[in-house]
Amino acid sequence: MDDRSIIEERNRKRRKKRNKRIVIAVFLIVVLSAAAFFLLYPREAAAVAETSQHEAVVVSNTYTQVIDLSGYVEPYDSQTMRFRSTGAVTGVYVQEGDHVTDGQLLASIDNTSQRAALQEIRNQIEEAELNGSKRELELLKLREASAEANLEYADIVAPFDGEIASVDVSEGDYFEGGDEVITVVDRSRLKATVEIDEIDMQYVRLGQKATLVFESRPDITVEAYVSYIPMLGRYTDQGIGVADVEFLIEDPPSGIMPGFTFEGTLEAEEDVSMLLIPQNAITRGRGGAESVNVKREDGSIETVSVRTEYLGEGLSELLSGDLEEGDILVYETRSQLGMMRP
Repeated sequence: MDDRSIIEERNRKRRKKRNKRIVIAVFLIVVLSAAAFFLLYPREAAAVAETSQHEAVVVSNTYTQVIDLSGYVEPYDSQTMRFRSTGAVTGVYVQEGDHVTDGQLLASIDNTSQRAALQEIRNQIEEAELNGSKRELELLKLREASAEANLEYADIVAPFDGEIASVDVSEGDYFEGGDEVITVVDRSRLKATVEIDEIDMQYVRLGQKATLVFESRPDITVEAYVSYIPMLGRYTDQGIGVADVEFLIEDPPSGIMPGFTFEGTLEAEEDVSMLLIPQNAITRGRGGAESVNVKREDGSIETVSVRTEYLGEGLSELLSGDLEEGDILVYETRSQLGMMRP
């Protein structure tokens, strides 16, 4: 081998050795860089997150507030009558199902002693009017009024127009004062007491119309209206504030009786408006505090505290906070790009 060949062979070996060192060095740099990346950025090394900035407009949505109702109906009025004195029953003048009018005599108890006591007092009044003093006469008049009331207590009369729902007395029975004997109901109208959530009470007004459907008459809808709103609410065992609102059915159709159940709806008299914001625009901090970033006209970003309720489909209703329709919200989202490769 001549000198030229020897030199070329030597140079070839040197280039090969040098290239090998470069490859090894590059490999080491890549390995060390990758190790450092994983050590310094353990989460981002697995997947790179790309941050995107978005803008959204606060929009208003108008809808009709509908409150679901359910319950059962009762007679408009119901009263169980009692004898207010003690004795044997001398007369029962009605039976179950009878129609009665206000003040109608329903049953009587022996009133012999009451009549005798009243007559004795009236005799004393006649004598006092001739020979007694004014003071004595006034006292006898008071005793006469008391005796007349005792005589009335021997009779049971209807407290209102209605129907006899039950009769638990017969002529000749002996009763103590206070015993229940006859029940009178007014079914010309029906009422229902419905438990309404405190959140929905803001939409309830006296006279407001409701639509009810009964299982006994699924072929028709029955109109009712709010007849009574209590001054006080109450707290349920589930920790919810409610109000017991009374509804009235003026002319119930046939086939609907006290005790029958219904379902229905009550619509707010006026449309309800709400402000909607994207759920992604809401930032939550400690204790569940919520805020959004608002882009002002001058381009500045202001953080505004809010309170929201999630509605679904990525939207939340603004319950409180200094926001208006048309305000622009600025927020960021992050997306994963995949694994890093050397």
